[in-house]
Amino acid sequence: MTHSDTLVTVERALLSVSDKTGVVEFGRALEGMGVELVSTGGTFAALSDAGVSVTEVAAVTGFPEMMDGRVKTLHPTIHGGILARRDVDAETLTRHGISGIDLVAVNLYPFEATVARPDCTLELAVENIDVGGPAMLRAASKNHRDVVAVVDPADYPDVVGRLMEGGTALDYRLSLAAMAFRQSAAYDAAIVAYLENIL
Repeated sequence: MTHSDTLVTVERALLSVSDKTGVVEFGRALEGMGVELVSTGGTFAALSDAGVSVTEVAAVTGFPEMMDGRVKTLHPTIHGGILARRDVDAETLTRHGISGIDLVAVNLYPFEATVARPDCTLELAVENIDVGGPAMLRAASKNHRDVVAVVDPADYPDVVGRLMEGGTALDYRLSLAAMAFRQSAAYDAAIVAYLENIL
């Protein structure tokens, strides 16, 4: 069995979602499988308030969320953990004290819903342009050989089911990666359309 044929299991997951639908149940199911959870801001609060064991991203990076939440996950301990090729970069992770992240569940700031509001200003629209979310999604999707990228809450039960059965297959991770890139592309297209429309 080659590396690419191996079912990927999850030991550590990062959950950072704007849409909280199903995230507590997803986090609880992952916790029940012994997965270490890392999270940000509102997602961290939702999970911890529900009694799910979770570590805040700031405790991992050593930096607090700053600039009104603009900067929280853009850090080598997060992106190194996501992007590391498990059979190539293990020594680098060890040398820098970085732990791998095997699953990334992210959905993005509601840019399109925000700009559809009649009271939306350019300032409000700009603040709803997600930067860290797409970066994590793209990193997880690029490294789909080793990482599960989950962008749609509707996929949480299927992901949990596959993990309970032993892990996710490469073709499944590839399909999730394609979905994440598709959503990232649509998100960027919506931003372009909005900005060009107000010129």
